[in-house]
Amino acid sequence: MTDERPRTAPSERFAAEHLAFDLHAEAAALEAESTPKQHGHRQKTLFKNSGRTVALFVLDPGASLAEHATSGIVTVQAIEGEVDVTAGGAEYHLRAGMLLVMAPGVRHDVRAQSRAVFLLQVSLAPKPSAPQNP
Repeated sequence: MTDERPRTAPSERFAAEHLAFDLHAEAAALEAESTPKQHGHRQKTLFKNSGRTVALFVLDPGASLAEHATSGIVTVQAIEGEVDVTAGGAEYHLRAGMLLVMAPGVRHDVRAQSRAVFLLQVSLAPKPSAPQNP
């Protein structure tokens, strides 16, 4: 880390063969960063490799992530506080310890009524390999 960068560079963070995280400590460290928040939240990608992304989000009261979709399976796991998620038109209220799993392409958004921490995971399908010439 440097004075300009509050976190270790992703290439260094993701290089380990195995990683373990204290999600509550990671959330506290995110909140302690001196850089400005974007749209009432902070996020940190904990792992990204081979179509798999694991990211931690800390949302201020009233903060939200706009409706969007991705081509992978998405999970939202509430760690602290509570989040409201609209997924494919259905409403879910997730409290700490709850998990929502969404199929690829499902449009969803996330809203926090109070401070909330959640873990987002996206698993993209592996890309087919190019056919081998005999």
